[in-house]
Amino acid sequence: MKINNETKVGALTVIAITLLVLGFNFLKGRNLFKKGTFIYAKYTDTKGLVPSNPVFANGLQIGQVYEIEADEQYLNNIIVTIKLLDAYKIPNNSVAVINTNPLATSSIDIKLGDNTNWIKNGDTLRSANINGLLGDLTQKLEPVTAKITSSLTSLDTLLKNANTVLDPNTKGNLQQVIANLVTTTAHLAKTSAELEVMLNNQTGNVGKTMKNVEAFTKNLAANNDKITQTLTNVEATTNKLSKTDIDGVVNKLNISVDRLNTALAKVNSKEGTVGKLLNDETLYQNLANTLLSLNILLDDLRAHPKRYVNVSVFGKKDKGNYLTQPLPVDSLKKPATKP
Repeated sequence: MKINNETKVGALTVIAITLLVLGFNFLKGRNLFKKGTFIYAKYTDTKGLVPSNPVFANGLQIGQVYEIEADEQYLNNIIVTIKLLDAYKIPNNSVAVINTNPLATSSIDIKLGDNTNWIKNGDTLRSANINGLLGDLTQKLEPVTAKITSSLTSLDTLLKNANTVLDPNTKGNLQQVIANLVTTTAHLAKTSAELEVMLNNQTGNVGKTMKNVEAFTKNLAANNDKITQTLTNVEATTNKLSKTDIDGVVNKLNISVDRLNTALAKVNSKEGTVGKLLNDETLYQNLANTLLSLNILLDDLRAHPKRYVNVSVFGKKDKGNYLTQPLPVDSLKKPATKP
């Protein structure tokens, strides 16, 4: 029997469509023959869950979403079919939770229970809805949002009251106060800069002063023994002075001063030898004349020594030409000549 070309093309088309459907469902994680272990979970909101989404337990992927079906009458009763990759032993009190992730696909996380009875093929797990990351964040931000709203309302009321209270004059005064504050702030900034320069460890006056103080304290520490010895000597000296009869010394000194005053009074009163020597002009003139005659005699002796000393047997004494006044100083340095 010969098969015509139209029959061949039709058969190939049917086979291709069948393979396409099987491959598409296989890629989606569905098997038309529905072989394997299947469990179910009911939700009121699948939160974007679609077939082929992974199913985890303790972080391990144990299956995938096989099918999602909704009740024909109530859309809040959605049945999710889960196909397990292997015959895992899952406690029958486990809970299936949908996890939403804005950066990835949604998934089902099975929170394992502690029961020793295992779930069987076709059983339904308990389910629970969680808010997810964004839901938790929104729930946590709701009280903060309410407080912010309340604060903004209070701030708006406060601003309205302020606008009511502040007349143009008051606003002008506030502007002047703010201008003064700006000027004061600029002065403070300048002062702080100058203070920073002053406090600079390298160039500031305070830094130099501290260095000088440090050097002074080091010198004190280095000469501590000498300072202690000096203070000890001062203490010993003060002890000796405290034990000295200062009053007696002062009395003796007063007596000596009185006696000295008495002697000086006698000298000034021309009484006694010293007083006469100091105050008698005649005695002074006589002493002056005597010294002058002595000088003349000595000069004549130098000029005419033979007149006073003659050692010659046949010679005669030099007479005449006696000096009547002292010779000049320069003539004394010349050798004596014969008269």
